[in-house]
Amino acid sequence: MLPLSKMNDRHFLSRFRAAEIPLPRAPGRVKLGGMSQSSTEPRTRSQRGVADLFTAAGRLAAIPRKTDRREQLLVHLTETLFSVDRDYTEPEVNELLLTVHEDCAALRRYLVIAGHLTRTRDGSGYRRVTTTR
Repeated sequence: MLPLSKMNDRHFLSRFRAAEIPLPRAPGRVKLGGMSQSSTEPRTRSQRGVADLFTAAGRLAAIPRKTDRREQLLVHLTETLFSVDRDYTEPEVNELLLTVHEDCAALRRYLVIAGHLTRTRDGSGYRRVTTTR
């Protein structure tokens, strides 16, 4: 029988292979634009953009639970999906958000709570707030 540490390593590697997830890179190396460059400091999660939240197909893998990461995502969605000078109906907002993630209601609610979209009193109309954080 293998020692416990070897079993854990084998289990860890098999989970990555089964999920077809690439193994993490060695620390100190950051791949930028197809070129590998040395880095003196590893990038923290808050310094990265929102690109790592999306799959290769352009869909959102999951809505982040951490407030800072979710706020980054909401700013990105607001800037890319919604025009400043336009009113949106609820079905239009849902249609836009469904292009990114199947839980459009949660994304819509987060956008309103965070102040990126305003909602009419009856909930039928939405508008992008002119200034984002």
